[in-house]
Amino acid sequence: MSLNLTPQLEAEIWEEADRHYPPVTSIDRLETIYTLPPLLGCGHQRVLELVPGLELCFFNDHYREDTTFHIDENDHLVQFRLLLSGMEDSKDVLINREQSYIGGSGKQPHLTNRIPQAQPQIGVDIHLQPELVRQLFATTTGELPLEWRSLMRQNEWQERLVAKTTREMRSIVQQMVHCSLTGSLKQLYLQGKVFELIALQMSAVKSNLATTDPGLKPATITQVHYAAEILRSQVDHPPAQTELAKLVGVSDRTLRRGFRTLFNTTISGYLIELRLQQAEQLLRHSSLTVAEVAHRSGYSNQGHFAAAFKRKFGITPKQCAMGQRE
Repeated sequence: MSLNLTPQLEAEIWEEADRHYPPVTSIDRLETIYTLPPLLGCGHQRVLELVPGLELCFFNDHYREDTTFHIDENDHLVQFRLLLSGMEDSKDVLINREQSYIGGSGKQPHLTNRIPQAQPQIGVDIHLQPELVRQLFATTTGELPLEWRSLMRQNEWQERLVAKTTREMRSIVQQMVHCSLTGSLKQLYLQGKVFELIALQMSAVKSNLATTDPGLKPATITQVHYAAEILRSQVDHPPAQTELAKLVGVSDRTLRRGFRTLFNTTISGYLIELRLQQAEQLLRHSSLTVAEVAHRSGYSNQGHFAAAFKRKFGITPKQCAMGQRE
């Protein structure tokens, strides 16, 4: 048996459960405790706002059956998620006891998230407002360190990453879960542990960036990522390659090499991927025809567009527009 939950059905189930099991506030008034709807299983979630813009959630849920959540496109915050038990399988990300999740801010596409009932879901969820990230980590000139830039997309599609969960990370989460302090001392303790956990997860991201290619200087890596950010923000009308190189302050040759090294593709290949991702969302969530989406994606030949789309997603643009999944 399995349960498929649309956003509307999930909201109705929670609303009904809240009438019978309303959220309660902890004695120290720091936590709001929610009971998992009995229709879904048993368990609870404890939610705290540690500082404005930083929310922490402890969850301990055991679902009655394999449950698939369908998540609509939405504006997403920066998120860190780590499991001590259980598993979550999304379109392109698998989270379990060995792999934690890092989600950037920006537009989160439509997702399906499957949670099996075999093990309880135990772990923590951390959400940060992008404004708080900039306030905490931007330099005096307003620039963010390289490891944070890919997570700050604003109106672009978000970055979704996984990081290896170490024993040290799990230990921090255990300490947070079993914290015996109350009131302001508990709030202070959890703030420190949250930032310690984020630091360890972001360290893995930074290490991946630093070891991508020993032949690329850190400054060059930053410039190439900036070029990719420009393409993402101007996907409909991107600058020419020579102009893009000038904008970020590198030579054409260095920019081409950087894209090949960091993204394993050419600049034009990177742009094609962006346009196909945009095309998939337009076909699913707009009233544009296949021909209009093909033209907007830079294809004058609709057949070429259909072939490229099917190679990428495994279905035709028409099937996508009709709601079929990959």
